[in-house]
Amino acid sequence: MIPPDPRDPSVTKFWKIPITLDFSWFIIFTLITWMLAVDYYPDEFKNWAVGWYWAMGAGTALMLYVSVVLHELGHSAVALHYGLPVKKITLFLFGGVTQMDEEPPSAIAEFMIAMSGPFVSLCLAFLFYEAKPFVASVDPLFAMFKYLAYINLALAAFNLIPGYPLDGGRVLRAILWSFNGNLRKSTLIAANVGRGFGFLLIFWGVLRMFGGDLGGGIWIAMIGWFLDSAASAQARLELFQSLLMGHSVSQAMNHHCLTITEDLTLQKLVDEHILGGGHHCFLVNRGSDTVGLLTLHRLKEVPRSEWATTTARQVMLPFEKMKLTDPDTGLWPALQQMDRDGVHQLPVTRNQHVIGMLSREDVLTFLRALQELGTQKA
Repeated sequence: MIPPDPRDPSVTKFWKIPITLDFSWFIIFTLITWMLAVDYYPDEFKNWAVGWYWAMGAGTALMLYVSVVLHELGHSAVALHYGLPVKKITLFLFGGVTQMDEEPPSAIAEFMIAMSGPFVSLCLAFLFYEAKPFVASVDPLFAMFKYLAYINLALAAFNLIPGYPLDGGRVLRAILWSFNGNLRKSTLIAANVGRGFGFLLIFWGVLRMFGGDLGGGIWIAMIGWFLDSAASAQARLELFQSLLMGHSVSQAMNHHCLTITEDLTLQKLVDEHILGGGHHCFLVNRGSDTVGLLTLHRLKEVPRSEWATTTARQVMLPFEKMKLTDPDTGLWPALQQMDRDGVHQLPVTRNQHVIGMLSREDVLTFLRALQELGTQKA
């Protein structure tokens, strides 16, 4: 592993893949530590000091998330093998997720990527189980290995539930894809199966709550709710993508980005064009050539006391550093580019000349028009 860049929100990096913590991770880490400290370890060992229970609870919870990271790195390793860029790994309330920038190139690639995570968890369960006899004389390690063997086996089993976006759902998607040759249709089917399993888990959790197991019931119902929400989000994403397919940037881009001269001061820009005209995006020109882009975000980085003496040229994003798109590019690939580059809008160029701007809001406006018209293609 390499140490984190202090400017990077990731905790660390492995194979140059950022590993980040969602705020919910701290909640579940604390909850697991508490459950182990007041339930599991006191049941296993009756005569420990209270501090030992909490120390072992925190250590075991940390090792659990090391196991989750290894599970996700299993996905990442196979994805990289198939040439898929991995954006990041995020640890959150219900485990971890590997975010890839592209869809797998084939059904077999999807199958192998999906299965790699549960395979790693099964290997970890086997290793911890087989290692127990070697640490039998060290009670804390024996109890930790026993728990980790069980929890990794449970992690593999849960992830193999055949409902998208769980690994089992991705396996189902790969199988369907191999038969029907349609990734989007296969994803929708797998997502709907995921919703079905989510509803079953919610129902089971409610039954457990009424049966007296309040904590366990709430936990199962929350997992069901998460699965249903994630599957629903994926189904909406597929619908969103299908609506945009066949449409290009030129159909959704706007021409409202005002052109200003490079020597215009920020104070005049604010007074005459932002407060006076309601504009939020500016192309900076030198003569007839566009040399940069100025947005409110960059303007707000300059102290107000310096607006009267600072020019657009000093604050703009230079043309050579701008993320650009072509008017004939598909809307969906353009959105993916915004996500990869971390921008909210793209200048649209033809022959090195800016002819318009495409923002996320433009795409949403275009999408609403498509939905109102009830058509996928103009």
